[in-house]
Amino acid sequence: MNIQRPAVSTLLAATPVLAVLRASHAREYAPVIEALATGGVRSIELTLSTEGVVEELPALLARFGGDVEIGVGTIVDVAQAVECLDLGAQFIVTPTTNPDVVRACVDRGVPVFPGGMTPSELFSGWQAGATAVKVFPASRVGIGYLSLIWGPFPRMEIVPSGGVTLEEAPAWIAAGACAVSLGSPLLGDAFSGGDLGALAERTRTLTGSVLEAVAARLSVRA
Repeated sequence: MNIQRPAVSTLLAATPVLAVLRASHAREYAPVIEALATGGVRSIELTLSTEGVVEELPALLARFGGDVEIGVGTIVDVAQAVECLDLGAQFIVTPTTNPDVVRACVDRGVPVFPGGMTPSELFSGWQAGATAVKVFPASRVGIGYLSLIWGPFPRMEIVPSGGVTLEEAPAWIAAGACAVSLGSPLLGDAFSGGDLGALAERTRTLTGSVLEAVAARLSVRA
């Protein structure tokens, strides 16, 4: 069966790290996004559970242009997905598997990453046309879960999310994940007065280790 599937963006393919932002209000996002971009992470997920995301999204897209891609996560129904897509969201992430949300994104040609844990949930999102499925919470299953899933579903693209640490991120990539998704382990105290220079440096270290894992994986395949 030939399934229509939006591709991973060039930015995420080049640096397979997705930063998940949660704050008290979306007006706090811009300087943090800038620090992340300085450190090399250019795929940014704004969580819809943060107040003001819908209102701030157009301004953030205009400010950062093509330097980063900005998507919206914590999407739980089609209406939310469509509203964010209409505002210019460049990808959609969900905490659960809702094939209708996936198809709404596929119809627009926008990358979509539905969340799930069980084989049934993951396959449902993949079959609906997901760009990649998000194993969530990844810390509950561990890196070895990837090879178990790829037994019956060898071509499924997977992004681990939820509890992925800075130290473990390269190992997830080495194991075959197409990207890793990190929130508080990367952001730390950035939204509570933390040093954004330290965030940029932390991000730079993460991207370096992840890209090394990508290169090592490619060399093995070659």
